[in-house]
Amino acid sequence: MQQLLACGLLAGIGMLPAFAATPAQPPFDTAPAREALQRLLPRQQAQFALVALDRGQGADRFEVHGTPGHIVVAGTSPAVILTGVEAYLEQAAHVGIGWPGDSLSRLPATLPAPAATIARRAVVPDRYALNDTDDGYSNAYLDWPAWERKIDRLALHGIDEVFMPVGTEEVYRRTFRDFGYSDAEIRAWIPATAHQPWWLLQNMSGFDAPVSPQQYARRVALARKIVARLRVLGMVPVFPGYFGTVPDGFATKHPGAKLVPQGMWVGFRRPGWLDPRDPLYAKIAADFYRQQQALFGDGTMYKMDLLHEGGRAGDVPVADAARGVMRALQAAHPGARWVLLGWQHNPLPAVLDAVDHQHLLIVDGLSDRYDGLDRERDWHGVPYAFGSIPNFGGHSTLGANAGVWLKRFAAWRDKPGSKLRGIAWMPEASGIDPAAFALFTALAWEPVPHDGAAWFKAYADNRYGGADAHAEAAWRILGTTAYAMPSGEWSEPQDSLFNARPSLDVDTAASWSPPAMRYDGQRFDRSLCELLQVAPALRETSAYRYDLVDVARQALANRARVLLPQVRAAYVAKDAARLHALDAAWLDDMMLLDRLLASDPDFLLGHWLAPARAAAGNGAEAAQFDDDQRTLITLWGGRQGADEGGLHDYANRELSGLVSGLYAPRWRRFFASLEQSLATGKSPAKIDWYAMEHAWAVSRTQEPTTPQGDPWQLASAVAQRLGTCKP
Repeated sequence: MQQLLACGLLAGIGMLPAFAATPAQPPFDTAPAREALQRLLPRQQAQFALVALDRGQGADRFEVHGTPGHIVVAGTSPAVILTGVEAYLEQAAHVGIGWPGDSLSRLPATLPAPAATIARRAVVPDRYALNDTDDGYSNAYLDWPAWERKIDRLALHGIDEVFMPVGTEEVYRRTFRDFGYSDAEIRAWIPATAHQPWWLLQNMSGFDAPVSPQQYARRVALARKIVARLRVLGMVPVFPGYFGTVPDGFATKHPGAKLVPQGMWVGFRRPGWLDPRDPLYAKIAADFYRQQQALFGDGTMYKMDLLHEGGRAGDVPVADAARGVMRALQAAHPGARWVLLGWQHNPLPAVLDAVDHQHLLIVDGLSDRYDGLDRERDWHGVPYAFGSIPNFGGHSTLGANAGVWLKRFAAWRDKPGSKLRGIAWMPEASGIDPAAFALFTALAWEPVPHDGAAWFKAYADNRYGGADAHAEAAWRILGTTAYAMPSGEWSEPQDSLFNARPSLDVDTAASWSPPAMRYDGQRFDRSLCELLQVAPALRETSAYRYDLVDVARQALANRARVLLPQVRAAYVAKDAARLHALDAAWLDDMMLLDRLLASDPDFLLGHWLAPARAAAGNGAEAAQFDDDQRTLITLWGGRQGADEGGLHDYANRELSGLVSGLYAPRWRRFFASLEQSLATGKSPAKIDWYAMEHAWAVSRTQEPTTPQGDPWQLASAVAQRLGTCKP
């Protein structure tokens, strides 16, 4: 202020030109960051001064300094300013805002000054988040306040590109009404909201359709808010692109169109694919992008994958198809980038060789999964983002191949000729494992973490709002067990056998999960003992309560892998008394698990279902949306997909109400059949699991949305049950 007054005074007496009194305009408005702080830190936000930095041709960066009660955070975008705020909270105030859970209740009334300036620079420009499946598995019915929280947390952790498929159903609806379809025909083809991600991937269509026009309008309104918020924060919405999916009956409406049938996808008939060489493709793509732009504005990044998970090219040259897709994208959005998922055989080399590499970005879902990877060789020099899918289907499993991240990211980025230019956080459901999210997103900022022990110690110190020896010990154990899983075959932990269709030989709940423990379960259990001894003053944070429930849940779930072989041995030995005792112990564990889960809102089935009911316009919609949600986490689809395709329980998760309402009754019925078998000498009765699961999915039982019980007492009961906390 003194400088500005001086300039004005000098200008007034003729020593400087009059225009020198006008300060330079800031490169952007910091108001969106201020508004986020008002949401996140309503009591302390006034103590932050927010400053816009000009990025110029350099990387994103932020700086934090100040005095007590006056913290200055400068950054190169509103989102980067928020990333600076999170760095300040962790490094100076020693609290954190996780996803989920925080320790903001530990913030003092007057914010402390940083001991020294905190300055960090992004080491990669592309910081991408959200899987194609996220809108389904995380919760397809989230309202705007929930999306606000989601965006805030992505910004706090440095993300600048966000996949945003919400509302794309309306783009398709408008587009194909221009190509001969009635509104009813299109809405019958587009699935209910929770299953739409796989329709966009060209895997399925029509499930639980139609959705009402009012819901299309609701989703468009939500999408516009999401897109507007991302843009004002300086983040990029990544929209779905158009690569040729067409509705049923297209060949009848457009005789002579070059269609390639796509066959089946795990029990579902896939929509047809229009050859991008067909002149009709360019017309549809142009209309698609025009409708999308009219609804959501222009874009610079578009996500789409040709021939995803077994798609068929037929007699279409893949290179020609890729050129047609890129040509349509560039015609609609000159200079836009085509984002492709690195997954299984995707992207095909022919796609990469056919188009200009500067307009491509691969978000690698397998960077930490397999050994022997050379992404410059594999992807012919196309730029890519180092990525991970540490969670499939929203499984309640805790852990990741985090040690692989710490070793590979820096090595791949720094090697000669590297094309690594980003990170890609792509769990199939976000907001489940806060430590994995925090560590992975930290890779994108200098200093790049490389020492797991040091990172987990610092994380323990701010996660609950203060240094605590037992918290540090707990996270030291977690960092060397669940977060130290190796590469080679898997990128996620084992799932819970409690959640599996019962069998004496079952080793996974989901068909494609790891069949065995991926770390030392007994050592993992010691982390629960340490968490239970965290100082009482730190136990009141939502972060502590969430972690305590999560670790206790995981420890109890791991015990099922110890118990099941004992159950099998007792049955084979025809030891009825032993079998009954083990069955009772198993079911007791499941009931304790359900009570434990009920003590935290993030582990409530009612919390998962409530947004769907709230989005409904009437009772019929409430029932439809409830079925949509319940089906996704159990059957997934119809009998063919569930039983023949193996999709049942793909999205299994441990939620109070799901454990007691479906999983425990399945095991209770199975154990009864085993005990009856021993009593009669006959084979166990065959059980139609699909029928049982379907009955639950359409039951529409009202589930509690308010947690009950004390997490510490219930976690203590788990520790006592496990017997691992003895001196």
